[in-house]
This record gives sequence, structure tokens and C-alpha cells, in this order.
Amino acid sequence: MTDLARIDLRLATEADWLKVFDPREATLRLVVAEPPAVGDALRIDVVVGVGGPLVVLRGEIVDHQAAEPDDGDATLVIVALGQSEREKINYVNGFVRGGMLNLRERRRLPVRLKVTYGGTAGPVDSVCRDISDDGIFIVAERPLPEATKLHMFVHLPSAAQPLQLAGTVSHTVVPADDDVPGMGITFTLDAPGAAALRAALDQLEAQLADGSLPPTSLG
Repeated sequence: MTDLARIDLRLATEADWLKVFDPREATLRLVVAEPPAVGDALRIDVVVGVGGPLVVLRGEIVDHQAAEPDDGDATLVIVALGQSEREKINYVNGFVRGGMLNLRERRRLPVRLKVTYGGTAGPVDSVCRDISDDGIFIVAERPLPEATKLHMFVHLPSAAQPLQLAGTVSHTVVPADDDVPGMGITFTLDAPGAAALRAALDQLEAQLADGSLPPTSLG
């Protein structure tokens, strides 16, 4: 969508995220000088604190409200974030709470990478919604049945060769579930495969933190 409205949200401290994000409603409250119209889709490029990761959130403007007097002629816009942004929000919340980026065994990176996997009728090209040390969520209109074993190639933005991984479908999401359709894969890796995955995640995590990932990898 080439005409998607965009906001660069640079928050000076982690505490500022708590001021703009409402976890009960999954909404952002943003002060905007020239606000898009209610109903417009919006992309928000979020950086929290000094050296925080760049995370791209997508939502829809659901309301305009009066801003504080100190904000001049600006408008307070309420942005609803969809189910598809859940892992990204969890990632930002984890960073704000502290320690999430350094908890290697539990990290889940909200990145969009090209994935090729073996489907029932041959290779399927898709993308992931997120990837962790334990597994990956692959976007798929027709996910494979649970307990299906599959091999996949994950294409990293700065690597000449894709990462070869194997896993088992642990859960599926269909369009009727009001979430991103697809399948969660739990990795089944030998020691060299697990080491290669950790190295790849280390690099992806560093690129998230310094903002060097290409926009197509940020969702």
C-alpha cells in the first residue's frame, strides 16, 4: 500500500512507552500535528529508549481527541493495533521491562523473513511472523495439519545462503480465528543446526537493535 500514512515514534525512555500504549485496549495514543483521518491505516516505526530496537507496528486510526494545551494545534489520535501485531507488542513490552533482549533461550524476534517449506503439493514460498530459538510462525492460508513434520529454508537478509531448519507443526491458525492465518512450528534440530540458528538469531537481534534490518524484514 503505497499511500499508507506513517509516523516515526521515537520515545526517549522506556517509561514513555507505558504512557502511549494501552494494554487493555491494544491501542496507541499519539499526538500528531497533521493526523490522518479516522479509519485510515497507519504504520508506526517505534524506537524505545537509547539503543532500543526498531519495530514496525501497523494499525488503524479509530478516534481523534483533543490534545493537551501544551501540544498546541496537534491532535491526539487513537490507533488500534490488530492481532497480527501481538508478537511485536510483546517484544516491545519485554524490552521495556528489561532483559528480554538478553534472555537468549526465550527470545522471540518479530521479523518478517522469506520462508520456503515443503507443502503437500510441493515447495511453498511464504514469510514468517516471528522466529525464536524454539520455533517459528509461518504465515499460511492453508496451514499443514498439526504434528506434520517439515523442512524449511529461512532466508536471512544478510546471508548468501538460507538457513536450513526442520520442525513439527505444533498449532495452526485459520482465517476464522481472527488472527494471522498460519502455523507454529517447533524446531527439531541437531547440535550443529541449533548452533547455526543461535548465530542467526544473534545477528537478527543485533540488526533489530541498531535499525539495520531492511524495511521488508520488519513486517
